[in-house]
Amino acid sequence: MKNPFGGIGDLGKMMAAARDMQGKVEEFQKTLETLTVTGEAGAGLVRATANAKGELKGLEIDPSIFVPSEKQVVEDLILAAIKDAQEKAVARAQSEGQRLAGDMGLPPGMKLPF
Repeated sequence: MKNPFGGIGDLGKMMAAARDMQGKVEEFQKTLETLTVTGEAGAGLVRATANAKGELKGLEIDPSIFVPSEKQVVEDLILAAIKDAQEKAVARAQSEGQRLAGDMGLPPGMKLPF
């Protein structure tokens, strides 16, 4: 006689795999908070540092650009450096997500819900 509860073992394996995947996703989210990228503008005169989630963490401005008549230039450089850091953060997060997906055996190009 066929066991009517035979499929429950498979369900248990699926649930365990789902819990494992959830743990890996949570670990991935924490990793994104610790990975940093630095965006630059004006050949490094302005640098913005962000984590891989795109949260701005620091800003460095070379003192040589503090000339009152150059206020607009400085503001533009700050915005450019922040944008550069945010773009690098997105790229780094995507790269790390692809690595995680590969580690979990997911097909290449599959996007995880982040």
